[in-house]
Amino acid sequence: MLGRSVPDVTLKTRVRDESVGGPNPFRWQDIQTGDLFKGKRVVVFSLPGAFTPTCSTEQCPAFERFYDEFKALGVDDVYCISVNDAFVMYQWGKHLGVKNVKLLPDGSGDFTRRMGMLVKKDHLGFGDRSWRYAMVVDDGQVVAWFEEPGINDIGEDDDPYGQSSPEPVLEWLKEHPAA
Repeated sequence: MLGRSVPDVTLKTRVRDESVGGPNPFRWQDIQTGDLFKGKRVVVFSLPGAFTPTCSTEQCPAFERFYDEFKALGVDDVYCISVNDAFVMYQWGKHLGVKNVKLLPDGSGDFTRRMGMLVKKDHLGFGDRSWRYAMVVDDGQVVAWFEEPGINDIGEDDDPYGQSSPEPVLEWLKEHPAA
């Protein structure tokens, strides 16, 4: 993965727009991932799903807790990408009280598939989901990669979480300051 360009795909998002009116003032907005990464140093982490145990109690909250440390080390943005739709990601962010990490919906799994991280979680009834990983991206190029061991499609794992936690990413950033 190192040195590879992140995929440039369209993510279907919802943004608040008071001109829409009514009880649900949101409109659809397409976001190109290439634009999200262009000219910036970004930390990305991906997880199996919103509202799932480890993702909700540890991984996403941990990246939120360390957000200021990431910023102090020259990171422009912290993104969480999950194979969930925009509605689910929005509600999950509200539920967790996320204020800094940007939650990106990869509803069709296009980004995750092109990253080579799309796995089957049929043994849990989830369908296609992301394997857990994190990365540092400089101007669209993967410069650091943190993948949980044992990637598989048949549930032969205990949902590992450690390599893709914020601490290894922070250590890498301390050793590799932004240019």
